[in-house]
Amino acid sequence: MNSLFSNAKTLLKLMVGENCDFRPGQWEAIEAIASKKLRVLVVQRTGWGKSLVYFLATKLLREQGSGSTLLISPLLSLMRNQIEMANKIGIQAFTINSANRDEWETAEAALSNNECDILLISPERLNNERFQNSILPRMAGRVGLFVVDEAHCISDWGHDFRPDYRRIVRIIQMLPKGVPILGTTATANDRVIEDIQHQIGKDLKILRGSLDRETLRLQNIRLTNQSERMAWLVENLPKFQGSGIIYCLTVPDTQRVAEWLKSNGFIAEAYHAGNDNDIDRPALEQAFLNNEIQILVATVALGMGFDKPDISFVIHFQRPGSVIAYYQQVGRAGRAVDRAYGILLSGVEDEEIQDYFIKTAFPSVESMREILDTLERYEALPFSELLSKVNISWGMTEKALKMLEVDGAVGTTYNKKLLFFRTPNPWQPDTKRIERVIGMRNFEKDQMQEYLDHKGCLMEYLLKALDDPYPRPCGRCANCHGRGLPRTVSNAVVIKAENFLKGLSIPINPRKRLSIGLFPDEKRVIPNELQNSIGRSLCYYGDAGWGKLVRDGKYTNGHFAEELVEASLILIQNHWIPDPPPRWLTSIPSRRHPTLVSDFAKRLASKLGIPFLPVLIRIEETPEQKLMQNSTMQAQNVVRSLSVEGFVPAEPVLLIDDIVDSGWTLTIAGYLLQSNGCGQVYPFTLAQATSRNIN
Repeated sequence: MNSLFSNAKTLLKLMVGENCDFRPGQWEAIEAIASKKLRVLVVQRTGWGKSLVYFLATKLLREQGSGSTLLISPLLSLMRNQIEMANKIGIQAFTINSANRDEWETAEAALSNNECDILLISPERLNNERFQNSILPRMAGRVGLFVVDEAHCISDWGHDFRPDYRRIVRIIQMLPKGVPILGTTATANDRVIEDIQHQIGKDLKILRGSLDRETLRLQNIRLTNQSERMAWLVENLPKFQGSGIIYCLTVPDTQRVAEWLKSNGFIAEAYHAGNDNDIDRPALEQAFLNNEIQILVATVALGMGFDKPDISFVIHFQRPGSVIAYYQQVGRAGRAVDRAYGILLSGVEDEEIQDYFIKTAFPSVESMREILDTLERYEALPFSELLSKVNISWGMTEKALKMLEVDGAVGTTYNKKLLFFRTPNPWQPDTKRIERVIGMRNFEKDQMQEYLDHKGCLMEYLLKALDDPYPRPCGRCANCHGRGLPRTVSNAVVIKAENFLKGLSIPINPRKRLSIGLFPDEKRVIPNELQNSIGRSLCYYGDAGWGKLVRDGKYTNGHFAEELVEASLILIQNHWIPDPPPRWLTSIPSRRHPTLVSDFAKRLASKLGIPFLPVLIRIEETPEQKLMQNSTMQAQNVVRSLSVEGFVPAEPVLLIDDIVDSGWTLTIAGYLLQSNGCGQVYPFTLAQATSRNIN
């Protein structure tokens, strides 16, 4: 035992530094795996060093002649630093994922030659046909250690449950006796731990430490309007030393907050997983690590596994869905600094966004049955064709297929592209499980609200919610001290933030491809001459600039205020300035609200001094566009209902609508107008919806 400990200590110093020592609990976990060959769940705070445990255990086991470690993690893109540390002690680590196909053969050869010490894969890879048929058989009976990183994802109760993790339990059941298993997480309360223990086995040893973050000072501040929170950031960020993260719930929020901060002299960038080609996440991460960027304004795309030890503040622009998720995110701060801050801001939109998250957490039983019924009518379908036959969103269809695959009701095959088919296996929905988990999500949302208003110690509240064995008042948070950062902001800066929101130039990027099957005789790529030009929106729907006036006009007053006409005129003439300029104006017609948009369009046309021509007409009563759940259905819905009637000038046109969401209405309208001889089409809307841009 002494020699094993001595060897581990030497390896630790090589990895981390000569003056480093094991943190409390690290050697106990390594010993349980490398010496006793146990099944272990390590529950320790973020930054404690869980990756160090499985890399050192891998090295010690390999020196004993054990086979390769198989590590399953959703964080492969964020593990570069840890792998570099492992290389210092001679560990040969390989990854197999969708982004490194050119490295697969090298990894497979290393496995065959017993030259791979640790293979890192994502949970989704477990369902990959090549991995199942080529890689797993090579490792069968030769796995030296099986690691499940972020093990709370196994559990329905985990804040980040993933259907693919359910496949892990099946692999564990097939492992030979005596193969050690390690699960790691920082966000597992008693309920999650009990569930993991039930799935992995009753012999699972729980190693649990205190989750208290001694360097972290917490404070909660309620500021209803986004403009107030933006003002608070500008007034208080200069008080923080070093770099930090500002978490937002939606992609548009990251973009506007980052732009606001940059306009006030801060070095900030937006970070998210949206379809923005300008977002290079690895480059942003590296620039942030190098302190070339002071602030990342991020969605949860910057989540588990990102390790920058000197982050000195984490601020939430809106509240997360649970105290467990909040603890995980705020835990990015204070890992290697003496004092760090976790500030939770909260506003009026938080509840609506969290309700949306809960609503879309699980596919409905009706959606699952619709997918199965559709697949039964066809031999096999690619994902894109399946979407054209079901009125279910892209993301929800993806979730449903994963769950149905895990349940054995749907299978996959490959014939030039991935195809889904209905298996002969019967399927019955586990409605009780779904209801139970949704009920827990609502409880967690209410608990987060309770935390926001909590008058006692904030860290103690978090520790109790995580069932920490040692909860106690921290003596550091704003509530313990009786003071903290200001809870009010100056009116002048709030007005400045409102004016910033009102002056945003929000592009409407043109769609360049038609939905599958939309015009069967046409190619899917829209010819350049039939594509819309880049358009503009005045605001994001519901924001603190013009968004509230748009909402009131559409749903309360039935009439858009003259202020919106004036604001649109200023944006078009002074900021956007389309070139060549539009010579006439038209609008998207509506049978449900026949005068709402056309009235606004006529007033705007008058201000611009160009004619309004109502050449677009509705030829069929179709469901509201917002009821269409995926891109294909949205496009088909527009094509069925929209047509061109009357003379269409061969000159540039301004195409008006109130709110743009998917963009298909504007795309099809522009396609029809230009097919009928129109010049360039410039879309313009009062607002852009944000509900579909969450990551």
